[in-house]
Amino acid sequence: MSAIARTFKHFVRVPYAHTDQMGFVYYANYLIYFEMARAEMLREVGLPYTELEKQGVFLPVLEAHCEYKSPAHFDNRLEISTQCRIKGIRFRIDYKVSRDNDLIVTGYTVHVCVSDKLKIMRPPKSLWKLIDQAD
Repeated sequence: MSAIARTFKHFVRVPYAHTDQMGFVYYANYLIYFEMARAEMLREVGLPYTELEKQGVFLPVLEAHCEYKSPAHFDNRLEISTQCRIKGIRFRIDYKVSRDNDLIVTGYTVHVCVSDKLKIMRPPKSLWKLIDQAD
């Protein structure tokens, strides 16, 4: 199946609690922003995590990567763009975090689908909505 990656966008306003003593967003919080954008991406195609879990599908993270280019600060409005690629039993979600059109963080997470018994499974057809431009 040939597919074109869809781009999804999610916005976050940085709360004061997410900053460190230097006034920067604490580095680990970007992984939280990735998760928030990933959940919103699934919700946007009609597959909220809760629905997937009801179907017995769970999405553990196998790998996570972040590259920091510039810091974000309290009250910045961040745009997190996501794109998903599926290959075999794995799928990768790429993230781009921007502030005022300036790219400040890039990263990705790699996932597999598992059953409630932790058995690895192929991504269900419904997950292809994440990459297929045609509805």
